[in-house]
Amino acid sequence: MRRLFLTLVAALVLGGAAAAAQSYVPHRVFETARGAFADFEAMAADLAKADIILVGEQHDDPNTHRLELAVLEALARRARPVIVSLEMFERDVQEPLEHFLMGHIEEAEFLKQARPWPRYATDYKPLVDFAIARDWAVLAANVPRRIASEVSKGGLDALGTKPAEERALFASDLQCPVGDEYFKRFAQAMGGHPAPGTDAASVEAQRTTERYYYSQCVKDETMAESIARAFTSSRTGDRPPAIVHFNGAFHSDYGLGTAARVQRRLPTARVVILSIKPVKDLDNLNVSAEDKRVANYIVYTVGK
Repeated sequence: MRRLFLTLVAALVLGGAAAAAQSYVPHRVFETARGAFADFEAMAADLAKADIILVGEQHDDPNTHRLELAVLEALARRARPVIVSLEMFERDVQEPLEHFLMGHIEEAEFLKQARPWPRYATDYKPLVDFAIARDWAVLAANVPRRIASEVSKGGLDALGTKPAEERALFASDLQCPVGDEYFKRFAQAMGGHPAPGTDAASVEAQRTTERYYYSQCVKDETMAESIARAFTSSRTGDRPPAIVHFNGAFHSDYGLGTAARVQRRLPTARVVILSIKPVKDLDNLNVSAEDKRVANYIVYTVGK
């Protein structure tokens, strides 16, 4: 009954003009390859041809999450099957997630087991419910937080003593070079300096930054491996599903992080990066040279 109810709701949303008008989110789409503004539906038509779509979000922005749902709706209108992949759920909750998707457990029980993010009800539940209504798979893609936390304290060596059952919870191939562009961006975001001093305090600060970066890298590698596995196992039928992965924008902006690690694993797959960027004024946008490097598509919306 729950699945039938959600299917009916989705049909009303997709088919009702009044509902569409109520759910409109102010936005402008910029296509970086052409260096010009584009139409949301034109972007959606291109996304429907992709193998993997990485959607970079600002976690605390309501319009961002409404636009994420609009992306899934647009793919559904084009009859493109989808696997929804989420940074917000971790590998060890895939089983309760699947039981919930199949209707074997109620939502309250699922949430008790799944450690949802604090704003799940408003931000990510609409995506999961839409997937249920379309009979799409949902992937708990991330490494468990406790493992990422251990890496942030002890570096990658913290993973060496993990038993086999825990090794399945993070990527088997971890490539986390220190000094590349992604590390430099990460260090800058953490308040680090590109050329740290040689005194004891500076050296320790650099080591701390590196440990936090390794934790970030394990997340990226694990999400990328989850996506690659789902992609490989779903290449059946005339029209295999696109994988739409939702993560914080830092994980995929500039084609770095998760994006680079997906492409390393799937060099022939067409990966499209979309970054949603809240701004104060949509009418007087000045797309900077830096923004033009961020993603294949930037969707600007009115932020808080």
